[in-house]
Amino acid sequence: MNKIKDRIFLSILAGGIGTIFMMIVDLITSQSGLSQRSYRTTAAGVWVSSRRQADSWEGQLLGSIMALGLSMIGAFGLVSLLTKYGKDKIVLKGTFFGISFGAIIQALLSGLVKNKVSPKDALSNLWYVASNAVFGITTALAASTLGHDSLFDAEPRNNWLKPTEKTSEEIVANNPMAAR
Repeated sequence: MNKIKDRIFLSILAGGIGTIFMMIVDLITSQSGLSQRSYRTTAAGVWVSSRRQADSWEGQLLGSIMALGLSMIGAFGLVSLLTKYGKDKIVLKGTFFGISFGAIIQALLSGLVKNKVSPKDALSNLWYVASNAVFGITTALAASTLGHDSLFDAEPRNNWLKPTEKTSEEIVANNPMAAR
């Protein structure tokens, strides 16, 4: 399988995969009654004026597209973080990023727009946090699995300590057969 070397394309693909898993968790929690509103309804509520419009199929589609777009932007940040600092402890990094990014988006949207559809109960918002954690984990795992290893060869953050392991470029330079 050819690995992806383009960070932006990798972000788009990994963000799409992460969004699918986030929406599955959200669908389960909203249909089981654990959450008052689905993520799609809440996202649509930012752009339409009533809950009835947000609950319509057009509103659900709008909410899904908006959530996907924001998730892809978030995935770019996560891919940048992973390519700069490495993909060790990937689940922890994905969880941290997913929860943090979700909290920032929720805070920005609630501060900029009067969203009448947003749930106010703690349980619904806790499930949003869980959905965001799933987004972060699956996006990080997708990026590390689909991304070419050369994207994750971070240069040492200092110049006074020698690296303890060789980068993939150094391995190939010392052994041309490793490139095949």
